[in-house]
Amino acid sequence: MGTRVHYAEEVKWEVIKMKQAGMTNKEIMEQLGIKNKTQIKTWMRWYKTGQTYRFSQQVGKQYSYGKESEEMSELEELKLKNKQLEAQLAIIKKVPGDRKELEPRVIVQVVEELSATFKIIDILGVLGIPKSTYYRWKKKYKKVELTSLEELVIKLCKKNFYHYGHRKIKSILNRKYGINVNRKTVQKIMQKFEIQCQVKKKRQKYICGESNIIVPNTLNRNFKASRLNEKWVTDITYLPYGSTMLYLSTIMDLYNNEIVAYKIGTSQDINLVLDTLREAVELRKPVGLLLHSDQGSVYTSHAYQNLAKEKGITTSMSRKGNCHDNAVIESFHSSLKSEGFNAQSRASISNSKVVQIVNQYMYRYNHVRIQAKLNYLSPLEYRGQAA
Repeated sequence: MGTRVHYAEEVKWEVIKMKQAGMTNKEIMEQLGIKNKTQIKTWMRWYKTGQTYRFSQQVGKQYSYGKESEEMSELEELKLKNKQLEAQLAIIKKVPGDRKELEPRVIVQVVEELSATFKIIDILGVLGIPKSTYYRWKKKYKKVELTSLEELVIKLCKKNFYHYGHRKIKSILNRKYGINVNRKTVQKIMQKFEIQCQVKKKRQKYICGESNIIVPNTLNRNFKASRLNEKWVTDITYLPYGSTMLYLSTIMDLYNNEIVAYKIGTSQDINLVLDTLREAVELRKPVGLLLHSDQGSVYTSHAYQNLAKEKGITTSMSRKGNCHDNAVIESFHSSLKSEGFNAQSRASISNSKVVQIVNQYMYRYNHVRIQAKLNYLSPLEYRGQAA
């Protein structure tokens, strides 16, 4: 009789991932050094029937069950599958989106919260995490006693979706809680618990195609406005996160950086920018307005320029290929993508979910999100204060 080979739990989980990725048994055996394809079939059967706890059993134990117990009744199999589906549903509610990108600390927290209802091994099976890996993470991120300041900083960071840096958190502590603390203390707490704000990716420069109507750069990077509806900036950006490409057209008022109007469409055409402009004008009815954009074909079109002229709006354009001439709105779009979609992988969510995320972000940006430029007020708070 040959010597039995023991495979680590991590190897068995790797087999599951490879099978789900569409690899053949032969390819998996060659890559992982597995001797017999029967073992792969056995591990897949355990995974499908919710018996992933058997991955961690020692050599011989998983084969010590008799044939009668190995072959589950149809009722037992249905119960196991039902339990696994319940665990999957509970986890989806806790962590929607792509769970492969979850931080280990978050996984430990999710498992601890659900362990009162489900077996830990079942939860780990749904998450695709080996038991040994989970316990290693649990030891690393074991619960520690927090000071009242640490609890409050963590609470504020979570409430604001980890979009704020230590300066803004310090401002909230001082303004809303009467706590005067050095910003470096706040920074150290955020670093300790890995809750720093997300870093935006730099946007690549691009050069637009041939133009129709080019107007001067009247704005000339003077992004300060003394009143509402004095200076607006506008731009279109890609939203490559849903089942198909979407496009976002936005208009911002430079007085308080408020988003005046925005539209989402399935194509980057003239109607998208015309609808955005019409909505903004209808809402604000501006007088003596300067509207700045880049030299994109939709903005240099006769239809766009004629609509602006009809509404008494003076248009301004960035120099060709110079994104810094329209930096404020481009920076806003960059923030929306890095903060609103940082945990979402491309093609992993529906277009309706993309629209929902944008709508939620726009609301929070205008009503809730504070800005240093606005004396640490939100755009709407700043507008209300100036009224």
